[in-house]
Amino acid sequence: MELTGTTTVTKPPEEVFTFWSRFDRFPAFMAHVDDVQKTGPRTSHWKVSAPFDREVEWDADTTEEVPGSLLAWSSKEGADVANSGEVRFVATPGGDGTEVRVRLSYDAPGGELGKLLAKYFGEDPSQHLDDDLRRFKQVIETGEVVRSEGAPWGKRARQEFPQHAAQPLSDVELKELTA
Repeated sequence: MELTGTTTVTKPPEEVFTFWSRFDRFPAFMAHVDDVQKTGPRTSHWKVSAPFDREVEWDADTTEEVPGSLLAWSSKEGADVANSGEVRFVATPGGDGTEVRVRLSYDAPGGELGKLLAKYFGEDPSQHLDDDLRRFKQVIETGEVVRSEGAPWGKRARQEFPQHAAQPLSDVELKELTA
């Protein structure tokens, strides 16, 4: 599965790169990342929540690092979910910010059937990436993820308020609304 996402933040590329390269910060803005530990100069260990109340883990290598510009990685052999990707940090045309471009590639647990079941139960990986990038933008620009009174617990709220695809109202629901 290939995913791409982009966000623009009002910080210079060097600052954005430095922030992003601290993987231990990811649980603050990536809803499914539970823990990341640095295990060496270019290695890390990841624990991530997966659909259907599963937790997956892997070790990753930083395969390319160009300060202020590029960060790429690949999971090591034996990962619960084989994955790789890169993040590019590009100065905006006006020079007043950074475009963060993410490309992820991973083997979905359960293959095609796992992807379909996860989507059916409200786990859309593209939406998760967009949400993570939105929270990243909030954290780097304001220092925190903005929370509403309706979901003050942040990522814990996904357990309490699961998202589902929109459905048309039934005839009974329509009658109740118009009564």
